[in-house]
Amino acid sequence: MFYGEFEHSLDKKSRVIIPAKFREALKDSFIERFFITRGLDGCLFIFTEEEWKKQEQKFKSLSFTSTDARRFNRMFFSGASEVICDSQGRMLIPQYLKEFAQIQKDVVIIGVSNRIEIWSKTRWKEFYENSRENFEGTAEKLMGLE
Repeated sequence: MFYGEFEHSLDKKSRVIIPAKFREALKDSFIERFFITRGLDGCLFIFTEEEWKKQEQKFKSLSFTSTDARRFNRMFFSGASEVICDSQGRMLIPQYLKEFAQIQKDVVIIGVSNRIEIWSKTRWKEFYENSRENFEGTAEKLMGLE
């Protein structure tokens, strides 16, 4: 559903405009509500309400007796905020999530199939540079070709 990479900047009120390509897909599916939370690798995750419910079911099934499961669920769910885009396609990013993702002004918004990720531009460049050299090797490991 979400694919591509887009550069944007936060406005003075900490809002980011969702790329037009994503807004069109969402409008076609009558999707208005989202959940934004702490992601992995220092980015923010944005899920549609339907996808959020799927993730919630998956994570609720983790054993609360597991230290790692408790730690993950606390970070993931305590960071969650329900958001709705305004009429111009802008979404407010809460201050605590901006701090988590080290977002100042410039961001990179990427589509990762079932979710949108928002990265500080600096962090995305760093992640991309560190990951692109291993892209083929990672693909081989994941696809069982090695």
